[in-house]
Parts: sequence; C-alpha cells; structure tokens
Amino acid sequence: MPVRPYHHGDLRQALLASAERTLLEKGVAALSLRELARDVGVSHAAPGRHFKDKQALVDALALTGFERMAKELTAADSPELPLEARLTELARTYVHFAVTNAELLEVMYSRKHDPDISEQLRAAVDGTTTQFVQIVIDAQERGEMIPGPPWTIALVLGAALHGTASFAAQGTLTPEAAVSDIPTLIHHLLNGLTPRES
Repeated sequence: MPVRPYHHGDLRQALLASAERTLLEKGVAALSLRELARDVGVSHAAPGRHFKDKQALVDALALTGFERMAKELTAADSPELPLEARLTELARTYVHFAVTNAELLEVMYSRKHDPDISEQLRAAVDGTTTQFVQIVIDAQERGEMIPGPPWTIALVLGAALHGTASFAAQGTLTPEAAVSDIPTLIHHLLNGLTPRES
C-alpha cells in the first residue's frame, strides 16, 4: 500500500479503529504506532500528531471503550421499570458489551485504577459506574432495596457482572450462557440465597 502524506479525513479515528482491530486479532502486545500508520496508509510519523506513544494510544482506546459502554448502558436504562427488570436489562447490556469486546475490556480495566490516567479517562470510568449507583439510589428511595452506601451496594452488583463477563472471556461460560443467565443472577442478587419461611 503506498504511503500517503499526512492529509487524512480523520486520522485519529482511523488509527483507533485500526488499533481496535489489531487488539481483537492479535492482542495489546501487537499494538504499534508504526504498524497502525502502515495500516491506514500514512507516514510513520503521522500518528505522533495524535498519540505521543503507545501508552497514549492505549489510553485513547480505553477512553473510547468506556464512552461506548456508558452510551450503551444509558440507552438500556429504563427508570420506569420495576427494579429487577431495570437491573436485568442494564446487567444484560453490560455483560453483552463485555463478552463481545473482551480484549478492549481488558485494556479498559488495566487502565481504570492507574493514578496517572487523565481526568477525561477518569470521568469516563465514573460514567459507567454512576448508572448502577443511580439504580441503587432510586431503589432505596422507593423502598425496593435495603439502606446503605449506594456505591458499596453498586460495587457488589458490578463485581458479580464483571465476574460473569470474566468467566465468559476465560471460557468457563459461553458468551451466550453469560448473557442468558443474567436474569437468574440478578434475581439471586436481589433476593439472596437464604431459604425463606413460607
């Protein structure tokens, strides 16, 4: 493929799209600004205008992933639904995103807790957790959930969902089973596993 000069309609987006394909096919270790430049047909120096190094590219991928996840979660959330139905839809969306973007999710979560991430990336991470926290707050206000720190309760939900997604990524569960088992998972989370007196 002939190398074109820098002029490119949206080089940043083209590089990110190519990086995500590489991530899916070969993993994060295969990411290289020089290879991405070759893939999109620009000079090897051109990506430097957008990403100073590979870590900047990885951070941009993580940011894109968190923004996409937040958008999908927002679209799936229906505050008017009863708690179990609302949470099931949101959980199904999260796990579906996770199992269909396993490599991207790994990059996202590898950067999530780094103290050196940008404010933009930190805000994007927070954007994916606030929806679950809001569900807890809404449910507590309606008397559908026990009192307690909403973030801590949301963390329990998030851990169960991320664990399910991780099982699918490792092959313990099939992606289909991970998604289809969500209603049962949410039911157990909300109702507990202790037998009740009839």
